[in-house]
Amino acid sequence: MATQLLDEDPMLALEHARAARRRASRIAVVRETGGIAAYYAGEWAEALNELRTARRIGGGPGMIAVMADCERGLGRPEKALEMARSAEARALTGEAAIELRIVAAGARMDLEQFDAAVVTLQGPDLDNAREGDAAARLCYAYAEALLAAGRRDEALEWFFRSSQADPEATDAEERAIELSEAHTD
Repeated sequence: MATQLLDEDPMLALEHARAARRRASRIAVVRETGGIAAYYAGEWAEALNELRTARRIGGGPGMIAVMADCERGLGRPEKALEMARSAEARALTGEAAIELRIVAAGARMDLEQFDAAVVTLQGPDLDNAREGDAAARLCYAYAEALLAAGRRDEALEWFFRSSQADPEATDAEERAIELSEAHTD
């Protein structure tokens, strides 16, 4: 039930996850679900605790990007960057690696290291030919970092690119239009 309610009512999803945890606290998937529900509800400390516990029980890299984002939510971007530089992080591939790069770039932006955020997002995955949700989110994050670094024209291009990769994944098209209109005023 918790996973079904995540998008429409994160607090109710969290209550279901907490109830499951009371009944089966030693099962990794129960703890991971609790962590994800807490994350969606903005309960960063609880999410981090649950995800760490799930990793201890089940092993593996777990939800390192979500855990790093929780550190950001708790006002600890340096800890998020530390997690992003870990051996576990370097072993990630595909969408998990992309997600962690997005979180790391967000941590750089929290620290007002805008050029470093841009560099963090650059790599072979940042490709005009890629499509899908992960590509759209990566392009969007790159556009945000470029904009924060004062590179408006490039940001505009990457907002449009994000929209092309997956028009439903972000509000990139609207952001691009707003940015274009703001520039003409």
